[in-house]
Amino acid sequence: MGRKPPEPVQVIKKRRDSALAALVHRVPYVEFLGVEFDRRGDELTAIMPFARKLIGNPILPALHGGATAGFLEITAIIGLSWSMLWEDIESGRFDTEHLSAGKMPRLPKTIDFTVDYLRTGLPRDAYARARINRSGRRYASVHVEAWQDNVSRPYAQATGHFLMPPRDG
Repeated sequence: MGRKPPEPVQVIKKRRDSALAALVHRVPYVEFLGVEFDRRGDELTAIMPFARKLIGNPILPALHGGATAGFLEITAIIGLSWSMLWEDIESGRFDTEHLSAGKMPRLPKTIDFTVDYLRTGLPRDAYARARINRSGRRYASVHVEAWQDNVSRPYAQATGHFLMPPRDG
């Protein structure tokens, strides 16, 4: 009747980091934009490091609206997928065997995605976080905000609705 001892924190962190890396690498646009994710527990912050190729208007200069929209949508999809996987990662049901066997769950599909450009995206690093408003078996609603220097001054925000992939077993 003895309880199973808790896993060492290094094992848990490695499982979380491996799962996040596998999830992120499934979205090809992530690499093009150079988006990275900073994980603190279950919270993800997306980071889009500044690169010249992201400039849309060189006269201002300002970030391209498409790069901003892509950044927000990537953040929403990865945030939503991360929340779906979290319970399995923490319980140990999702491990490195899943990654090596290619058993990653399918990603949510975008139904619609509305972006509000609140101010000019400056030529510097951008950050974003997704907040899941509703996530059910078939549908999810996500809000994303992106900022640069001050989290309380977003330069863009978006709301997206997603078709959720079927959950296995």
